Amino acid sequence: MGDFLIAFDVTRFDDFYRRLRRRLANWLASDDGRRHRWADVLCVAPDLLHLMVRLLLDARVPSLAKSRLMAALVYFVSPLDALPEAVLGPAGYLDDVALAAFVLDGLLNHVDPAVLRQHWAGRGDVLEVIRRLVANADDMIGSGLWHRLRRRFAGGQG
Repeated sequence: MGDFLIAFDVTRFDDFYRRLRRRLANWLASDDGRRHRWADVLCVAPDLLHLMVRLLLDARVPSLAKSRLMAALVYFVSPLDALPEAVLGPAGYLDDVALAAFVLDGLLNHVDPAVLRQHWAGRGDVLEVIRRLVANADDMIGSGLWHRLRRRFAGGQG
């Protein structure tokens, strides 16, 4: 039964991943997307989603870390978050990207970086991508929101 639920959830995330990639590609091809200050950051959103799902299925990731990954995934796919995509369009994924990077950065305290690299489908080194996103999150989403997200999702990270 648990395997069925995992398979069902992976299918849901896979569908969301495909829709997100298609939506971002279309937006990035538009004038608004090409001019957006954080367009390059938004490009990694589908890759971060993919990475978190793959890490959830990896036996080398401890249960507590998986619970944080799941919380970040739920936040990512939820239409009701701090920067709603329905209102802001693709720019609404900036908080999702920042939170995913924060949770993945904390995961590195418990998981060999090679595990993240194995599952990374994006461009560049995943560790550098995560570090760059965390370093720029304050500018991306504003210091107040960034502080609230970190406090809410820290849960013993670090």
